[in-house]
Amino acid sequence: MTTTHQHTSLRGLVMLNAALLAILAAVTFAPSADAQNRARGDYTMVGGPIPGMDGSAVYIVDTINQEMMVVAFTQSNKRLEGVGYRNLSDDAATLGRGQQPSR
Repeated sequence: MTTTHQHTSLRGLVMLNAALLAILAAVTFAPSADAQNRARGDYTMVGGPIPGMDGSAVYIVDTINQEMMVVAFTQSNKRLEGVGYRNLSDDAATLGRGQQPSR
């Protein structure tokens, strides 16, 4: 190997290591997604009417993450569709301040 070839190879390896180090730093220090920090839920489901509408829905409450969602089956297109979502901890905090939660 010639000296020029050795310097070129060494420079290439140094640049490759620097790039890999930059990628590692970006992955390590990047903010994590919220979904990864979410606790595993504990779910309770109850069927019932939807106020002001014909038909029934399934009310699903996640007691760990304090969330509720409502889904209903539409007969016309045979799909389960989301009707509503509430963050129960936000609603409780709003009520604690003497305000009504938004609808």
